[in-house]
Amino acid sequence: MADLKDKVILVTGGTSGIGLACCQLFARSGAKVVAMSIQEKEGRALAEQMTAEGHECLFHLGDVSREEDVRAAVDLAVERFGRLDVAHANAGVLRSQKITDLTLDDFRLLMDVNLLGAIWVAKHAIPVMRADGGGVICFTTSVAADIGFPEHAVYCASKAALVALMRSLVTDHSPEGIRFVAVSPGTIDTPMLAASCAAWDRPMEDIYAEVAERIPVRRMGEPIDVARAVAFLISDDADFISGSVLPLEGGTLALPPW
Repeated sequence: MADLKDKVILVTGGTSGIGLACCQLFARSGAKVVAMSIQEKEGRALAEQMTAEGHECLFHLGDVSREEDVRAAVDLAVERFGRLDVAHANAGVLRSQKITDLTLDDFRLLMDVNLLGAIWVAKHAIPVMRADGGGVICFTTSVAADIGFPEHAVYCASKAALVALMRSLVTDHSPEGIRFVAVSPGTIDTPMLAASCAAWDRPMEDIYAEVAERIPVRRMGEPIDVARAVAFLISDDADFISGSVLPLEGGTLALPPW
């Protein structure tokens, strides 16, 4: 297990799926966690659970598309714990539509949460980290940045933009002691994935079983698979890794196109 003891970590989208698994793993590994989310009930339950287990976890109610909410989350970490070692820009949303059916509201939602939210995290985390001599910012992108998903053009674009953002930040801020990394999950069993299957006229269990058979490791990913990878990337053991994207897709990207 990665050594995260006493690291101060902010996780956006920290109350569901990958973000929830990250917050739980980080707190149980000795980190001081600030979970940010728009899900108030789930956030308070997470903080109470971690506190009951003897770990340190705060919940901040906020929307990553609002700069003032992200700034407040960073400020909370600094006020309560004295610094910010890691920011995990994880919050994301999924919408499906062909580009010919796209509305401006759908476009803005996808870009405001998936891309702009990460930009606000970087904007407000970097000055704090720079003042303390360094830190790590991790982004949750997706294999959708590398593969054309049917009826997900803008979602794919938002995730590809995250990779470009991350690499540009490396060129600007690495000399300040800040590392930038990303994880690129494939098919992960999360509430977001389940919601995307709701419109299908088939039982979700059948869909999942079929998908798992197409993945070389013959299973879908779990949120904890991503959390463990993030834990390593943000730990001091990975201090020579920056500007890298770690695919977590069970070998899917290695498959031939036939």
